[in-house]
Amino acid sequence: MVDLIHGLDAGRVGANLERVRAEIAAAGRDPAEVEILAAVKYVPVEELPALAEGGIEFVGENRAQDLLAKADAHPGRFTWDFIGRLQSRKVRTIAPYVRYIHSVDSDSVLAQLAKYAPPSLEVMIEVNVAEEPNKGGVLPAELGSFLGRVPAPVVGLMTMPPLSDDPEASRPYFASLRALAQRHGLRHLSMGTSQDYAVAAQEGATIVRIGTSLYR
Repeated sequence: MVDLIHGLDAGRVGANLERVRAEIAAAGRDPAEVEILAAVKYVPVEELPALAEGGIEFVGENRAQDLLAKADAHPGRFTWDFIGRLQSRKVRTIAPYVRYIHSVDSDSVLAQLAKYAPPSLEVMIEVNVAEEPNKGGVLPAELGSFLGRVPAPVVGLMTMPPLSDDPEASRPYFASLRALAQRHGLRHLSMGTSQDYAVAAQEGATIVRIGTSLYR
């Protein structure tokens, strides 16, 4: 179990944010074209002001109840996205709070979006590019038909490649997601985390979801 992150320092967060931007630039991308989304699953609500003071604008939460608590505690301070596994019964509660849901991948979620999605909500489809058993995401071969059933505007795709200590191991999965997005005319690619965001940027990521690299 990962411990919650305490004692965040705004100066360190700001320095880490600039380092990540520099690494994205070194990877050959314009940092202005790659949004850094701070993953705050392990950041307690009382630590969030340090992120804002460090220059973080966009945050992503994995758990619906935590997103509501954190957003309510800091109204107007951040732009919120939902990036975790989404239970269909939670769609109604989070939809008014978020800009994007990154992890749409089931017909039960689509049914709830049809009922409760506000006009401002846009979504991304999670794709199981590696076709890993017991992992969330739409299979690549089923993406086209799934997209045809989504009742909210779809702006991009998201993926989580298989776990690896080698960032280069993620490259083929990121490249495959980029090809799928191009095929379907989708502009956003939500891919890359603390260990492989530079590779994700090289492969076309428009949003990287970073946690510990911003905080330590």
